[in-house]
Amino acid sequence: MTLAPMTPLAALPSPGTAVWQLGPVPIRAYALCIIVGIVVACVVTEYRLRRRGVAPGAVLDIAVWAVPAGIIGARIYHVITSPEKYFGADGQPLKAFAIWEGGLGIWGAVAGGAVGAWFAARQLGIPFAVVADALAPGLPLAQAIGRFGNWFNNELYGGRTSLPWGLEVHVMDPDNPGHALRDDAGNPVLQPGLYHPTFLYEALWNIGVAALVVILDRKLRLGRGRAFALYVMGYTAGRFWIELMRTDEANHILGLRLNVWTAALVFLGALVYFVRVRGPRQYLIPVAGPAAPVPPAGGDVSQVDLSAREAGARPVAPEGYRVVTEEQFRTYRETGEVPTEEPAATDEADRDGVAGDAEREPAGARPDPDEERADEDRAGAGGARPADRDS
Repeated sequence: MTLAPMTPLAALPSPGTAVWQLGPVPIRAYALCIIVGIVVACVVTEYRLRRRGVAPGAVLDIAVWAVPAGIIGARIYHVITSPEKYFGADGQPLKAFAIWEGGLGIWGAVAGGAVGAWFAARQLGIPFAVVADALAPGLPLAQAIGRFGNWFNNELYGGRTSLPWGLEVHVMDPDNPGHALRDDAGNPVLQPGLYHPTFLYEALWNIGVAALVVILDRKLRLGRGRAFALYVMGYTAGRFWIELMRTDEANHILGLRLNVWTAALVFLGALVYFVRVRGPRQYLIPVAGPAAPVPPAGGDVSQVDLSAREAGARPVAPEGYRVVTEEQFRTYRETGEVPTEEPAATDEADRDGVAGDAEREPAGARPDPDEERADEDRAGAGGARPADRDS
């Protein structure tokens, strides 16, 4: 009698190539996944910002600062937490700048991107909490797409498994980065056995986190950065158990991978913020309407660009925004009537230590977005108050 081999009947394949040459230019799957993820996050964030009253195109102004800052932060975190490759006995310090070879830490990406987004929000006059809440579902979707870059690179997999979705992993050629090592017959060489596809676990988890944020945000009308805190809690909860499954090299503290500790601490910080911060969703109206095109001095109509006039004037972004209640925002959208400002009484959020008293500002004055405190619990009261300090 012949025993059947103990070979899994199904498995997830891995790509044998992660880099393609377009002439002298290498096209890397890892970079493409990151770019697609950024685009998806921008589209989702743009949609959510518009629904809160922000002018079209603001997400591009934010991305110009947030994306480079996020990449720099991600690389800094990776180098700091894995210094041996760059500054160890046989390390190559200049490799710390070789981002195209991989090595980006999500914790640094979020921290660096937040700094860039905060700076851009100040320039645009948008409260940072509004930007963070708008980004909350788009960011995990971007992370989910980015994880497929690890799949192309045959990296960040878990331990051995016999499950039908076990992952085949190639042995990558150190002399030909981005390509699998091949045997004498030209076939790609595989690692023995199958492995947990932790990249896929995390991608699916992140999609679930995005759905959770959208559903609870719609139901609870989250504001003041609480939607973003919900995303952080959801992501770190998944990252905690997925990190325990990974077998790639990592620094350990008290027997646990560094990222396990990071996930736990960040989760607790987001939980404290979510529980302690109170306040309804913030909506914005422009401080001043877009400026109309100015005709040439002296009234010389021959210098007027009639084609541009026929095509319609290009909208100009407002100088800043005021935080208003949802009812005031809806009225403004329907009638164009700008709500007047009046002093607002201390609400429940103030008693929780989230918001404080604010001085009355003249109608039409531009408030500092970092000092605004929204009192949207008084929906329809016709008043607005400065929002929480976003920094």
